[in-house]
Amino acid sequence: MRKTTTTAAIALLAGLAAGAATAEISVKIGVLNDRSGLYADLTGEGSVIATRMAIEDFGAAERGISVEVVSADHQNRPDVASTVTRQWIDVDGVDVIVDVPTSSAALAVNDIVRERQKIFLVSGAATSDLTGPACSPYTVHWTYDTWSLANGTGRAMVEVGGDTWFFLTADYAFGHALERDTSAVVEETGGQVLGVVRHPFPGQDFSSFLLQAQASGAKVIGLANAGGDTVNSIMQAAEFGIVQAGQSLAGLLVFITDVDALGLDDAQGLVLTEAFYWDLNDDTRAFSQRFAELGNGNMPTMIHAGVYASVLHYLKAVEAVGSADSDAVMAMMKEMETDDPLFGQGVIRTDGRKVHDMYLFRVKSPDESTGRWDYYELLNTIPAEVAFRPIEDGNCPLVQ
Repeated sequence: MRKTTTTAAIALLAGLAAGAATAEISVKIGVLNDRSGLYADLTGEGSVIATRMAIEDFGAAERGISVEVVSADHQNRPDVASTVTRQWIDVDGVDVIVDVPTSSAALAVNDIVRERQKIFLVSGAATSDLTGPACSPYTVHWTYDTWSLANGTGRAMVEVGGDTWFFLTADYAFGHALERDTSAVVEETGGQVLGVVRHPFPGQDFSSFLLQAQASGAKVIGLANAGGDTVNSIMQAAEFGIVQAGQSLAGLLVFITDVDALGLDDAQGLVLTEAFYWDLNDDTRAFSQRFAELGNGNMPTMIHAGVYASVLHYLKAVEAVGSADSDAVMAMMKEMETDDPLFGQGVIRTDGRKVHDMYLFRVKSPDESTGRWDYYELLNTIPAEVAFRPIEDGNCPLVQ
């Protein structure tokens, strides 16, 4: 693992820490996401809850760090996300922006924070371009990306015989990236892509698209969409009897809240890739039970877990350097190994990719489940070193 902090930067960090050891540090965190649309259950208020949990668990006030949290709804629109980001940074003094689902919105925010030299901790967006051609020295992509999803679910489906694919793709940056990365895996492992149809984002009626997929005769229909679009696609596929007729559905980005909305009758048997599940171990269960108490009984998604872990690591770096200075904090975030109760130990690479294990799950049948939220059976742990795209393959300008 190559270090990103130069000798001069280390000296700067030490000087900042010494000069600010007794002064209170003020930090303003902006949680920007979908609070009213089809991704609200995946992110929304839950990401604000996760942010506040991280601040509390870190003990920011006791450590002399004053933290203010603001939030806004970007409505899944890049123009709205850009307007809020400029207002937050230029007028309101926000130091770090977190979450930001919807890849087109995240890419827009990514450009602004690079220009303004503020930190961006991405948990909700999926496009792997954030650590590829669009990588920024101020952005960390924490939870998952389209490459890791493709190499989890896509590879698993081909290996069990699903070697012909038809994609149902959300027609914006995220869907295109997920289709691209999964197609590459399918073809690399000896499979074939028979066709693609792209639907409006967000969508409502998927019947014509599903009929095209059914007519293709592909063994696997890859759903390169998310949230409400995925839920509606699966429900409407059930109405057409697509799975019963012999084709498989591959939910390429499925969250536990989607499974909850679908119900196990419709979701059972889905194979999916996630970075987090509430019932993995004692630490994830403890966190998730606390989250549920604050979040109307809902378990956290992997996006919520990523928000928590990224904010926690950010605050550790702020304390270490004694400042909220973006360059110093980001250098420290990449210098320190990550260590939290939800993702365990990991690293942040030069390209901004946070690296950790990923997990391949199968959705349980109603008979296998013991109750609400007991939805996943762990099929495989994908080690950190193979879960994400190799750094040399991403075309990130920061990687020499």
